[in-house]
Amino acid sequence: MQPLLTSTDVRIPVGRYRWRICALLFFATTINYLDRQVLGLLAPQLQEALGWSELDYGRIVTAFQAAYALGFLGMGTLMDRLGTRLGYAVAVGIWSLAAMAHALARNALGFSFARFALGLGEAGNFPAALKTVAEWFPKRERALAVGIFNAGANVGAIVAPLTVPYIALTWGWPWAFLLTGALGLLWLGFWWQSYRPPADHPRLTSPELAYIRQDPPDPAVRVSWRQLAGERRAWAFALAKFLTDPVWWFYLYWLPKFLFETHGLTLDQIGWPLVVIYVVSDLGSIAGGWFSSFLLHRGWSVNAARKLTLLLCALAVLPIGLVARTDDLWTAVALISLATAAHQAWSANLFTLTTDLFPRPAVGSVVGMGGMAGAIGGMGVATAAGWILETTGSYFWLFGAASLAYLIGLALIQLCVPTVPPQPRPLPFNP
Repeated sequence: MQPLLTSTDVRIPVGRYRWRICALLFFATTINYLDRQVLGLLAPQLQEALGWSELDYGRIVTAFQAAYALGFLGMGTLMDRLGTRLGYAVAVGIWSLAAMAHALARNALGFSFARFALGLGEAGNFPAALKTVAEWFPKRERALAVGIFNAGANVGAIVAPLTVPYIALTWGWPWAFLLTGALGLLWLGFWWQSYRPPADHPRLTSPELAYIRQDPPDPAVRVSWRQLAGERRAWAFALAKFLTDPVWWFYLYWLPKFLFETHGLTLDQIGWPLVVIYVVSDLGSIAGGWFSSFLLHRGWSVNAARKLTLLLCALAVLPIGLVARTDDLWTAVALISLATAAHQAWSANLFTLTTDLFPRPAVGSVVGMGGMAGAIGGMGVATAAGWILETTGSYFWLFGAASLAYLIGLALIQLCVPTVPPQPRPLPFNP
């Protein structure tokens, strides 16, 4: 009898409900990045109104990064234990209320407390989203699914400069935090109504469930931090995140200030350059996920497909080192756009690498470990950026370091994981 489907050839309609789940992940990530970018857009106005120094701003950003690191320490494990439905809801609820709480702050200390709470909640987004992708998509579609939901980061960054300046100039800056934070609470209603695990979902057809489960089943494992600390695979992900996540944080929090200080843009002028940058970034996220999936469909090994894509991304970032040397606004925008698109393509494949290297029950914890490493790196960069700009007033060294981070990260991945196996290998023991 002809089987219903195989892992290499599917000829019958299998349904597309999994892409609705992916859409929910996309919108959550959009809101996540919208909420965190409000501060960066309003930073010049808030610095003038509230009297912050560059060091004060660096400390406020560091407060978010510190909480993000602590949040990742627990959020990955929380998602593995509570499951994505409840765990994701808790995370989004925390960060939405924290985003709205910024409206109550009136000094650097108040903003630091609000940013800390925001970081704790937002740390849950990627562990929950990556675990959901691992549950709802076969290996052949995961990079594309990650690329799509990860594109929400750029959509949030696009929506923010188109809406936040208008809200702040029309009703005042507190309303920018209140209205953007409320979107997460709206998303929660859709998530709670729509999401169930695949095996329990009443709207998932049997063919689509079989399609989702086409890969060999993962072994049942319990994951501890002691296990991950001894895993070279986990360190490959964590070290790459430690080097490259801070670059993205730098873009989010300092690009509006860079354009304001270097090219003289004001709050009502800064929107379109940032829109261009993050639209291109969006395309990079989807293209990066598509490209490695395309190579897999063409018969490339998982190792070759992922690492070639990561190498191309690392090379595309190199020209960002020149951006502080150009006086032309749109040349700067072009260089930044290329770098941010390459970062998002890199990020989509780096996240997908966790599902290539680890069984599904461990993905949330591994992503949490990597996110914590990236946030720790971001703390250092936020503090260093504040100090460098306070003492030199130049962005040259910051963009120069950003240009090299990805090649170094890829070298560390290759050192820790010379070959990505065709299927995730189990952890060596269950404590």
